[in-house]
Amino acid sequence: MIEEIVDRMLKEGTERQDEAVGPYNEPVKDLKSVDNGVKVRRDPLAGEGRKVVDRDLARLIDHTLLKADARLPELEKLCDEAIEYGFASVCVNSSHVPFCYARLRQSRVALASVIGFPLGAAATEVKKVEAARAIADGADELDMVINIGWLKSGRHEDVYRDILAVVKAAHGKVVKVILETSLLTDEEIIQACVLSKDAGAHFVKTSTGFSTGGAKVEHVALMRKVVGRNMGVKASGGVRSRAEALAMVEAGANRLGTSSGIAIVTGEQGSGGY
Repeated sequence: MIEEIVDRMLKEGTERQDEAVGPYNEPVKDLKSVDNGVKVRRDPLAGEGRKVVDRDLARLIDHTLLKADARLPELEKLCDEAIEYGFASVCVNSSHVPFCYARLRQSRVALASVIGFPLGAAATEVKKVEAARAIADGADELDMVINIGWLKSGRHEDVYRDILAVVKAAHGKVVKVILETSLLTDEEIIQACVLSKDAGAHFVKTSTGFSTGGAKVEHVALMRKVVGRNMGVKASGGVRSRAEALAMVEAGANRLGTSSGIAIVTGEQGSGGY
């Protein structure tokens, strides 16, 4: 089924490659974690009374705070935790990018902003403007929500151009495309992956965490099978424990979006809503 759908999508979009600007055909730098799994590396600073942190798993995590009532002290704490635990990035709403940029600018932690979040139904021009503003404010990565209604209506060219507009606005920065897999059929997931890859995005991502469901192992595996080794797959939504995180990595994820990052890397059970 996958091969048939991909072939059909490729025939449908034979002219897309001239427009795409993202380097999706280059190997994703942290895909080693997909091939070999995540090995436990004990924190060399851990001693009596100090938690042992899985630093290898930490580097796959986007430490996330996307709730509507997020306050500055919470954002400050989020950034400080990301630095302390060595998370890949902090992921926030676009209005919070300037504050988080100031907090993270001297660190190695990347700053990610969501775009068109959480519904993905904003006009393409609006997503483009939000993306450009987030980059100007200091974002290193953009997590955009696909236009789900367009995809389910078969408006594939519109979906492609929606993604492409954000990729172009990112000017080479990492773009992750949120598919909201809980609302899609397997065929639609395949279609969305092909469109994202054609548009030059760097990752496909399962969920916003604000819809009817979160990441599922079978969806991550399907996404990895479609995009291959040279594109990232991010599992997000409902990943709250180390076991769940490792299951997603085993299925093919090389980035994890969660508000339970600390619990995951210390072997506890998270209670975060994302």
